[in-house]
Amino acid sequence: MTSTLLTGIAELVTNDPSVGDGSPLGLFRDAALVVEGGRVMWVGPAGRAPDADRRRDLGGRAVIPGFVDSHAHLVFAGDRAAEFAARMAGTRYDGGGIATTVAATRAADDAELRELLRDRIAEMRAQGTTTVEVKSGYGLTVADEVRALRLAAEVTPETTYLGAHVVPAGVDRDDYVPLVTGEMLRACAPHARWVDVFCEPASPHAFDGDEAREILMAGRDAGLGLRVHGNQLSAGPGVRLAVELGAASVDHCTHLTDADVAALADGDTVATLLPGVEFSTRSPYPDARRLIDAGVTVALATDCNPGSCYTSSMPLVAALAVREMRMTPAEALWAATAGGARALRRDDIGVVAPGRRADLTVLEAPTYLHIPYRPGVPIARALEDLG
Repeated sequence: MTSTLLTGIAELVTNDPSVGDGSPLGLFRDAALVVEGGRVMWVGPAGRAPDADRRRDLGGRAVIPGFVDSHAHLVFAGDRAAEFAARMAGTRYDGGGIATTVAATRAADDAELRELLRDRIAEMRAQGTTTVEVKSGYGLTVADEVRALRLAAEVTPETTYLGAHVVPAGVDRDDYVPLVTGEMLRACAPHARWVDVFCEPASPHAFDGDEAREILMAGRDAGLGLRVHGNQLSAGPGVRLAVELGAASVDHCTHLTDADVAALADGDTVATLLPGVEFSTRSPYPDARRLIDAGVTVALATDCNPGSCYTSSMPLVAALAVREMRMTPAEALWAATAGGARALRRDDIGVVAPGRRADLTVLEAPTYLHIPYRPGVPIARALEDLG
């Protein structure tokens, strides 16, 4: 294997508080690192850098851990721009538009879905995302859910079975839940790492607490880790159910009671916030400050999907977290990297330290502060894509 010394790093964010300046971000200035075999081998001040087979000067740029997008819906066809326009005119989002995407996705062949998926992954990497979770949920038949997961597994190991996205049109709820927990689960489990459910009693299309519990427990019995869409449209049972069952993450967390926050603080379930959804639906933003001050582990993700949030930009999400959710720039960056890794229960990503994966993002800027400071400007790119 060939080692590479990366130098000329104006600022290196490691997310390791035991090194650098001792802050939660573990900052080094005028830094260097050595990479070999896809792993970080050494991190520290440039003046103490060891020799390596090759040397690459980054010219005074900042380097951060690659963004970890732990919530995305990327296997789909079709377009819902008109739905977005209607929401901007005042139409409330309730999840009903998912049926439009289901119809378009079912009608697309494998080649079309594969090309769309790979284009979206490339778009994410061009904005600094190095790890992404991809859900099914736009097929809602056994064959179409299996197909979505099979395609997702071509681009990421973080695949999530979301047969419980909504109850599809023309199917009785009393028939669909047994399908999701039975035949569909058995077919999908070999292609998935996680099971998820849209637990939202406020939506007529999603699943209530009892249904969500049944679905999650069936997924757990099939060997899948647990994730939950919870408390997006109203306060409900999703958050406390996720904590009770030991889910890795509960996502959205827009409407929380004091009991919800206390449960999250007492458990190890990550609260994954998706501010791009609130931006795209004109809904209230989650109160990240309340969660962080209570000691809850917070992650940020895009929820990239064609209906409620069609952005693939983790830098935009971080900027929204700072501007709209009262997170500091440091908290937002940590949540978008190390927080996402915790939401996926991964200890090999999200931190730049010896032995970890060399999933690195370079900024066309001297400091990570430019992420919220320059919203909408394409300053972040996964390292291998710089050329």
